Amino acid sequence: MSGTSLDGVDAVLVDLASTQPRLLATAYLPFDDTLKQDLLALHTPSHNELHQAHIVGNQLARLYAASVAQLGIESGQLVRAIGCHGQTIRHCPEHGYTLQIGNAALLAELTQMTVVSDFRSRDIAAGGQGAPLVPAFHDQVLRHPDIHRVIVNIGGISNLTNLSPHTPTSGFDCGPGNLLMDAWCKLHLQQAYDKNGAWAAKGKVLPDLLQKLLNEPFFALSPPKSSGRDLFHLDWLREKLHGDEQAVDVQATLLALTCVTIAQAIQQCCQGAVEIYLCGGGAHNAALRHRLSALLPDCRVETTQLLGVDSDYLEAIAFAWLAQQNQQGKPANLPRVTGAKHACVLGAVHHRGI
Repeated sequence: MSGTSLDGVDAVLVDLASTQPRLLATAYLPFDDTLKQDLLALHTPSHNELHQAHIVGNQLARLYAASVAQLGIESGQLVRAIGCHGQTIRHCPEHGYTLQIGNAALLAELTQMTVVSDFRSRDIAAGGQGAPLVPAFHDQVLRHPDIHRVIVNIGGISNLTNLSPHTPTSGFDCGPGNLLMDAWCKLHLQQAYDKNGAWAAKGKVLPDLLQKLLNEPFFALSPPKSSGRDLFHLDWLREKLHGDEQAVDVQATLLALTCVTIAQAIQQCCQGAVEIYLCGGGAHNAALRHRLSALLPDCRVETTQLLGVDSDYLEAIAFAWLAQQNQQGKPANLPRVTGAKHACVLGAVHHRGI
């Protein structure tokens, strides 16, 4: 899994023989600055971008293969398939497409394993958003028969899964998760992210700026809905600034934006929830967790570690599960979540070499 945060590759070796996944090994390989900048550049039209997308896609395939090797999989060990999300550089369901690069064919060749990729396109072809896809996995492994839970994944974009007892699972993207905070932190501190939200905690929330950000029409849309860097990016933020704000106060306001949009989504669409479980990089942000708890005083806010699922690797495990669904010919999207007209088997397959 490599996501909107553009931090690196998460890889897992997971046993899916039973209902509860068993995590056997994990690996993480960070993106270097050059690769990160190349990926950021591909989010906007530029000269020779098709060529560059394929060159970077090959680099990603080699990094994905290296992450598989880092898992320490022995040649004799049975691996049914690799589920590879790829790196999103365009997500435009309103135009009928999404694009994740990573050259799955090359990954299959390098690893000599079957690779399932391009999970989102089939759902979009059926009229859906192609995202979020992880709620189907959350439904399988994190649902409680009697307790109303909400799972909140805070990566570059935040999304939630509503697991209400005796009610079909729902979910959608809430808005920016770490994406804007990371970009602002990189711009002003030359750091990849604001560890524990320590910088944001030193600033004060700017109410007028926060309201300008919250006025983005995306937040008022009813689900199903999804988003990404196509909407939320530094230029989007700069348009809302006067230019005389203190950088630390902008960071505090961006953290507030992430928390308020998550809290409002839960209050509006997940009424009655009593347990909130966080995963993704944002689950480590102490200031974010504290503010979210304050906004949702009637809910217990924890990480998925408490449920026995590693919050850092939950999404990677989910795409292993999605690959398993593909190999078994089972649908893996939830039309109630994505808006697709029907359930679909997701993913394109590149078989292992003969």
